[in-house]
Amino acid sequence: MTLLTRASPALRQSLARSSARAPVRFSHGHAYTPADAVPFSFKSKGAFGAKVATYLLTGFAIPFVAAWYQLKKSGAGGA
Repeated sequence: MTLLTRASPALRQSLARSSARAPVRFSHGHAYTPADAVPFSFKSKGAFGAKVATYLLTGFAIPFVAAWYQLKKSGAGGA
């Protein structure tokens, strides 16, 4: 038995009414397109790929650089 079937008739009616809403209007009344959802452009796929790779590799490298720096600072690290 689901929660909705155990709910009062008034609650079920309000839930049924709330699910039939009007479509959302976006700013300036224009229709939604997926290109509007991101704050950058994909005009040059190669440049975009290079920027994403740089961003991800930098984030991945930070812990390793920090560990190397701490080991070097303590004198335990190599070169």
